[in-house]
Amino acid sequence: NMRPLKKSIYLLLGILLFVQAIKGQEGLTLSYALEQALAHNYGLIISRADLQVAEINNNWGTAGRYPTIGFDASDNNNYELNNSIYTNRLSAGVGLNWVLFDGFRVNITKSRLENMEDLTSGSLAVQVESTIEDIILGYYQVLLLKEQLKVLETIMTLSDDRYQYELKKQSLGGSVTYNVLQAKNTYLTDKALHMNQEMLVRGAIRNLNYIMGVEPSQTWDFSEAFESDTTDFVFGDLLSKMKADNQTLKNQYTNLLLRENETSLQQSAYYPSVSLGAGMDYGQTWAYSGGSQTLNTNSLTPYGNVRLSFDIYSAGVRKRGVEIARINEEVAQVEIQQMEHSLTNELFNLYDFHEVRRELLNVADENLEAAELNLSISEDKYRTGVINSFNYRDVQLIYLNVSFQRLQAVYNLIGSQAALTRITGGYLGYAAE
Repeated sequence: NMRPLKKSIYLLLGILLFVQAIKGQEGLTLSYALEQALAHNYGLIISRADLQVAEINNNWGTAGRYPTIGFDASDNNNYELNNSIYTNRLSAGVGLNWVLFDGFRVNITKSRLENMEDLTSGSLAVQVESTIEDIILGYYQVLLLKEQLKVLETIMTLSDDRYQYELKKQSLGGSVTYNVLQAKNTYLTDKALHMNQEMLVRGAIRNLNYIMGVEPSQTWDFSEAFESDTTDFVFGDLLSKMKADNQTLKNQYTNLLLRENETSLQQSAYYPSVSLGAGMDYGQTWAYSGGSQTLNTNSLTPYGNVRLSFDIYSAGVRKRGVEIARINEEVAQVEIQQMEHSLTNELFNLYDFHEVRRELLNVADENLEAAELNLSISEDKYRTGVINSFNYRDVQLIYLNVSFQRLQAVYNLIGSQAALTRITGGYLGYAAE
């Protein structure tokens, strides 16, 4: 008989595929996921490149402190038609130009470049914070979906047991076709929910891989427990940390410094500029007439110049530039106040969310305990005929909803903790380590 042989082959192939899948999975802790993201996240790679550009630009040469040296050469040829004279002049020169004073513009520009580097570094820090929070939420999103999958598997198993029970009763003449079909429909519905949940788990893993900069096909063995920290926070401490360490607020202060730099640059236009020019020119001239050379001269001319320039009147351009820069500076100060107010409001909301979610988790734990006991009692009552299949199904759905609510309560508390850590600048210490 070939059927048992085929079944054995299929079973062996299934075992081999399962072993290969297990070997292909790697252990993924939250710490390792964070390390991968900090090293390979696309946004962080781009932000680091931006910081490198800012570091390169932050140079005294870019600010204009040093002189510039140039070289030029030319070969000029002329032919005078009236006298049939051909002239050739070869010239070359090396020149130096150095702005000695330009209203402190060099120092102001250098300070501006330093502030630009600080702002770019701050933007990178914000990107790091966002990436760490995304990894935490993405990692626990996978765990949430996996835990929900376990609940659905439990419900599906109970539905299958009920279906098999009804089939057995029917074979013994104790159940009708209606009850069997109802049990079958319930089982198939739960099986479909289980299959959809498996798809959601795979999608969440791919999303996490994207944040980490890992291939979408990479599979992981998630080793962290799906649980939240119920630590109680003190709002005053959180507020102090936010004002001292929030990176977005720090970036706003850096932006104010840039506005102050712009004001200083506009004011520098009121000062004269002094520049030095020095160099040496060499020239060689030949002239030919009637096929013979009539002129052959050369010259070597060193030179040095000092130039002073000062704009006496510019139709109010400088004054308007300073006024606009000061207005922008005042706007930046208002933006800081606005951001502090906005962040404080956000912190209040996040703190309220966290406190409520802590209590909701306690409620969810009690509710789940009651739902589990009710499910266990209802299963015995159903098999003894005390309750019908409709009542039993209602209890199963209650257990399903309560279990999902409890799992969501855990995830929500993890999310509020992550948001509180981000807004108070707590992730930057981890990134520095």
